[in-house]
Amino acid sequence: MKKTINIWLLLGFLISSFAFFGCEDDDNPADSTPISVKAVYLQDVDSDVPDRQVDFARLGQVLRIEGSGFNGVRRVFVNGYNTYFNPVYVSDNNMLIQLSGETPIIEAEEEVRNTIRFVKTGTELVYDFDIRASSPVVSRISHTLPQAGESIVIYGSGLTEIHKVVFPGDVEVTEGITSDEEGEYAIVTVPDGLTEGGSIFVEGSNGGAYSPAYFNFKEGVILDFDGNGQQGFWSWSEDGSMINDEDLKSEVIGQGNLSQGTYVPHRPDRIASFPINSSRNTEVWTAGNDVDDWRGQLTPYIPANTPVNQVAFQFDIFVPEAWSESGFLKLCLHNSFNGGEWAGDAYNYVPWVEDGEIVPFETDGWITVTVPFSDFYAFSGTDEEYTFEDVLVAREESSYKNFGIYFENTDFALSDITGNDSDATEFPSSETSVDVYTDNWRVVSLEKPTYTDFPEGGEQTEEVVE
Repeated sequence: MKKTINIWLLLGFLISSFAFFGCEDDDNPADSTPISVKAVYLQDVDSDVPDRQVDFARLGQVLRIEGSGFNGVRRVFVNGYNTYFNPVYVSDNNMLIQLSGETPIIEAEEEVRNTIRFVKTGTELVYDFDIRASSPVVSRISHTLPQAGESIVIYGSGLTEIHKVVFPGDVEVTEGITSDEEGEYAIVTVPDGLTEGGSIFVEGSNGGAYSPAYFNFKEGVILDFDGNGQQGFWSWSEDGSMINDEDLKSEVIGQGNLSQGTYVPHRPDRIASFPINSSRNTEVWTAGNDVDDWRGQLTPYIPANTPVNQVAFQFDIFVPEAWSESGFLKLCLHNSFNGGEWAGDAYNYVPWVEDGEIVPFETDGWITVTVPFSDFYAFSGTDEEYTFEDVLVAREESSYKNFGIYFENTDFALSDITGNDSDATEFPSSETSVDVYTDNWRVVSLEKPTYTDFPEGGEQTEEVVE
């Protein structure tokens, strides 16, 4: 790790080191000289302020402690943890310490939490100083288009002791928040009065973090079966694959996060089961040509030059009983697929395969699925930098501009999912009557504000850098 060592500090050490090490005996006056701390500075050679005064620090960071009486310090305890320091970097007025990754944070005893204790043979000092773990991160949200009064789970890391959640439109919640002790999630109830979409901000003992800007983003809805967007269907028959408006459902289903109005069953009541190794079992589409206008609807919010890994298709899903071993949803960017493809402007969603293993997929209530367009096969290559413009053009150049979802029940191999030919595990299909429901199809941005401890060139604060 790089460390910033001030030249004057090294010179100061060279002057004082002989007295410090050569006179270690019971009568060394330095052992009883009072210790004082004037300020704490973060040493960071990668910053525009490499020696920055701070009032908190995170594990792994290097600190310069400025004060007096450091000659003779034998031990330093951070949050009660015996923290190594190199005596070479100690003078009477300064010392360097690096905060160990083993330092306890929320596990620290209350009386030693957020303290640095300097110990000499004849005296000691306890200095109050805020110690934090690594910066928190929000990785996903269980439901990004929930109803007021429902609970959502905010997943990530470092989400300890979350005491504030701010929803888009500066709607703030400070009560009733449940945090995981390991910092992997926080649970909060969605408040009334949300009218804007964007990022959720969370703040806890490790600082703050933002979610991607996809919460409550109703401007991105392309089809919700309740009037936003338009469903398209043709060539319907009693035993055919096409799902029309009569196949839709509106009974309230789910627990916790409930259905919202009308939604689509991907196995309508008229179909008892899907046969083995069969494709395009059912299909549901937007209206397409002369109706869908992704460029006009979406680019005011998501610029066309946005990288494809920062734009996603989202939908809400409910699977009331375990789904495993057979079947998947094919997301079709436009209507030009015969079924069974693992290539092109499509993506096959197989939630019951995790890390190459079958893990039954089931939900208590409705949850949100997020599929970046960089996962669609046509845009997944790393040899070209695709943008949202490429997605828009692919739709605009298609003869049939309907966006749709198939249920497919074909055989496939793990290599189809991973793209790695060495993943030879086979997943043969079987007859299935699984119930899978979706709703609220939408296109969203995955970009999020950057939350930084240190605005460039300024003193330590916590702020958003757009």
